[in-house]
Amino acid sequence: MPGPVLHFGCTVLCAHAGQATPTVTSPRVLLGGQPAATLGAPWTIAGCTMPPPNAGNGPCVTATWLVGSTRVLCGGQPLLLMSSTSTCVPTGTPATPTVAQTRVIAQ
Repeated sequence: MPGPVLHFGCTVLCAHAGQATPTVTSPRVLLGGQPAATLGAPWTIAGCTMPPPNAGNGPCVTATWLVGSTRVLCGGQPLLLMSSTSTCVPTGTPATPTVAQTRVIAQ
């Protein structure tokens, strides 16, 4: 499904309000001056409020993206879209993009 492309400065949150940040971006493609995010590498999560074991199974540490763009590649990797799906480790909950640039749409 088409959607806005994610970039380094976009806002992606785990289910417990932790901020996710890409570990690898593509410096060759800039969106609003920020490098584009691709499917390849996991994202780190900071500030997850899920309690550690004995009270929960958190906090979320990384997010792994499962689906990216199907028609547009960047450096041979699919781009991440607002509609892309992910899973946080170790909780298994999704990371959800909430704010991204709106000028570039991919499928």
